[in-house]
Order: sequence, then C-alpha cells, then structure tokens
Amino acid sequence: MNYLRFRRFSTLLDLGKKNPNLTQPIHAGILGGRNWNPLPVPHRTIPEPKGQDLDFVNVAHSHLIHSDWTKLNALATGLTPFRIKHILLKIQKDHVLSLEFFNWVELQRPNSHTLETYSIILHILTKSSRFKSAESLLKNSVISKSLDSPSKLFEALLYSYHLCDSSPRVFDSLFKTYAHLKKFRSATNIFCLMKDYGFLPSVETCNALMSSLISLHRTDIALAFYREMQRRRISPNVYTLNMVICALCRSGKLEKAVELFEEMESMGCRHTVASFNTLIAGHCGQGLLSAAMKLKSSMGKYGCYPNVVTYNTLINGFCKEGKLHEANKIFTEMKAMDVAPNTVTYNTLINGYSQVGNSEMGVRIYEEMLRNGVNVDILTYNALISGFCKEGKTKKAAYLVKELDKENLVPNSSTFSALINGQCVRQNSERAFQLYKSMKRSGCHPNADTFKMLISTFCKNEDFDGAVHVLREILDRSMPPDLGLLVELCEGLCRFRKGELATRLCKEMEARHLMPEGFNKAKIIICRPENEDKEN
Repeated sequence: MNYLRFRRFSTLLDLGKKNPNLTQPIHAGILGGRNWNPLPVPHRTIPEPKGQDLDFVNVAHSHLIHSDWTKLNALATGLTPFRIKHILLKIQKDHVLSLEFFNWVELQRPNSHTLETYSIILHILTKSSRFKSAESLLKNSVISKSLDSPSKLFEALLYSYHLCDSSPRVFDSLFKTYAHLKKFRSATNIFCLMKDYGFLPSVETCNALMSSLISLHRTDIALAFYREMQRRRISPNVYTLNMVICALCRSGKLEKAVELFEEMESMGCRHTVASFNTLIAGHCGQGLLSAAMKLKSSMGKYGCYPNVVTYNTLINGFCKEGKLHEANKIFTEMKAMDVAPNTVTYNTLINGYSQVGNSEMGVRIYEEMLRNGVNVDILTYNALISGFCKEGKTKKAAYLVKELDKENLVPNSSTFSALINGQCVRQNSERAFQLYKSMKRSGCHPNADTFKMLISTFCKNEDFDGAVHVLREILDRSMPPDLGLLVELCEGLCRFRKGELATRLCKEMEARHLMPEGFNKAKIIICRPENEDKEN
C-alpha cells in the first residue's frame, strides 16, 4: 500500500480530535453519554410475499424444517433473491439451518445471492456468536467476489440491522475481516462509518488491525490507531499493550515503551512473558544488553519465566555486538533451565561465530544441533557456508552446498552471495563471476554487496573488462553504483589508460540519472584520450 493511502488512514483516525464529545463511555459496544448524538440506525422493511411468492416461501420453509432436501431440490428453479430473503428471515433463529440453506442456494443457483441475502446470513451468524463462520463468509465470498465498496457492504448490513434484530458485532466482524486481509483503507472506512452510527469495534478487533499494521512495519499508523482507541474509551487488554510496546520499540521510542510497561498493572493488565520479551527485544535492538539482562532477571517477580524467545532474543543481541562469549553463557543457562534450544537458537549462534571468523566453533554448534535432533534449514547452511567463505575455505563451503540436496534444501541469494564472497576473498574473480551467472540462472537476485565484491575483486585482479561488465549489470537494473566502488573502478581504468571508457561510463550514468551523489567527474579529466595520446 502506498504512502498516500496510509496518510489517508492516519487523517481519518485524527478526525476524532476535532470533536471532544466523542470520548464518552461505551456501553455494550455502543457509545453512550449525554453529548453523543449518533445517526439513527435506519429501519428499512421489505415487502411481504404474496401469491406465488408466499406459497413458495411457505412450502420451502416446511421442507426445510423437516430436512426434506429431496423435495426442496425440486423447488430450486423457482428461487429468487426475494424468496431467499424471506426464507432466511423465517428460519433466522436456527443459525445451523440458515447456513445450510444459504450454502444449498449457492450450489443450486450460483450467483443468486445478493448483498441483501449476504447481509441477512451475516446478521444471523453474528447474533448467534458464530463469528468465525461470519468472517469466513465475508473473506471468501462477500469481499472477494463483490465489486461493491466497503461503504456499500456496511450500508447493506445497516439497512437490514433492525429487520434481523441484530447485534453490533456484525459490524465488528466486517471491520475485523478487512483488518485481517490487510485492507487498511477499507477497514478505516468501516471504522468511520461505525462511529457515525454509534458503534465501536471490540478491543479484539482493534488488536487484529494493530497486529496487521505492525506485521507490515506500519508502527506509526498502529500508534495513531491506539490513540484513537484511547479517545473512544476502548479499554486495551494485555495484547493491545504488548503491541503498543512493540510499536514504540520499533519506532525508537524505548523510554515511552518502558513507561507503558510500568503502567500496565495500573491499567488492569498483568505483565506476560510476551511483555518482557518485547521490551527485551527493544533494548537489544539499541545495544542496551545490560538493561535487557536486568529485565530477564526481574521476570520472576511478576510470575513470569524466560522462554525460548527470551533466550533467543538475548543471544541474538550479544551476537550482533560480537560478544560471543556472553551469547554462549546465555545458551548454557538456557539449557540449564530446561528451555530447549530450537532452530533459531542454533542458527543465531552459528551465524554469530561465522561473523567473527570462528567457523570451527560454528561447526561444533551445528554438530550439537544434529545430535539433539533439531531441524536444520537453509539459514543454518548459509551461516556455515558464509563462515567458511569469509576464511577462504571454499572447498568446505562447496561440500556443504552438496549437502543441501540431501536435506531437500535449495540455495538462495544468500547462499550464492556467500560463495561469491569466498571466491573474492581468494581473488578468484573468474570463478566468482561463474557463480554470479549460476545465481542469475537459478532466479536469485544479487544485492548491492555482491556486486561490490565482484567489481572490487575484478579491479584488484586488473580485469577491468570484467568489472565494467558487472557495472553494466548494475545499471541495467537501474541501480546507482556505490560511490566508493565507482571511484575505485574509474581510478583503475585511468591507471591502465582506459580513460575513454571511464568517460563513456560516466556519461551513460548521467544520462540515466544513475550517477551516485558526491562523485567528482573532474577527477577523471586526466583520462581523456588526448592525454593518453600524448603519453603514447
């Protein structure tokens, strides 16, 4: 979703700031308070069936309540949206029979359901607390097949609301389904329409929207929605607050996250292991490992105990700082506390040791992983391969690549990048380039670091034709080359009297607006052909 759509979401949420009367207490899902004047829910009726329509409805109803589907099948050709609506209304107190009839109609007369018939079955299901069935129907039929806007769906539910003596939870289900589908603009439209008519979503539904936003790293919008919840007096639960803490941590607002964490009990929410894990992750993300360890130590006071996520988060934090000794101590404590390490635990440690150039220790961790029957994945092998390649142990890395087939694993971009890096460490530019071509054939995409390694190695080997070939691959992807990389290449071309080629490359990058910022083209003036001719 683009930026403007998210801005629209934020703007709609902020509309509540303009009306202080919208912060009155909520009763049974509907806003209350003397100053709150929501729009009245319209009471629309539908014509009563007469003549043949009445006869059809009565006969079909009789067959339904007697579960005589054979006789009912004979009536299928006479079904119309008008008759379907009235049959549903007659059996609406039996949600099981209603859904059976609704599905039968879909099989017998495909495409005969209208927004009105969909609305009636949704009212029946939500009134009977069959929320999962309602949301499944919305997701798989109403929203996926309908070309109508969210406001049209809301309107259809609104006009049939009194007709079905429904519950506000029907709108809640609609809002929640859009949230789960990550259709945030549609969810926002429904939220605003609900407010107009005095309905508010439940805290569980609000949580669904916040969870979807955070999963897409839209923490700014998630926090804006939480402020809207506060204005509407929707009481958060522990899951809400855990997500807010997560959003604050990811937004770099660690102090505010700590404040909210400390206020949780006064808000009627006890800390959970997830609360601690989220805050520990926030501290680790900022390199505050001592504070993260203190949080782990304080968990027992609140009746919480570290789990595998707690330990994995701390191990990852220490590995990122290159503190493998401390990471290993956490690993040892974890096992002593009977918390079983999982694939993530082992992968984090193996990768940590690989990054500091200790592939031998990485292999030991890998062997322990196998002994304990923990599943290996492509990340396990990538970490090991990367460690070997950093140390120039390309034969060992190649052996592990062969092992991937035995584990039914497929090399990915990270695998190829590590192997290319290994050949670059050994200054074997030709082999590195062959791996690069294999990478492309496999459908994997090199990243900027892979291109940088290749060009740098070609330059060191004085193979400028190869370096220029890779540079053109970068330009073909409309990627501006790294500044330092371009300087290195141009200086190399100048040293070997290929200034005309350097000049052509610069002109090409300028024409395609791919020249990296800060590049001083004047530095290659000495490489002009006339200067080369004079030297010759």
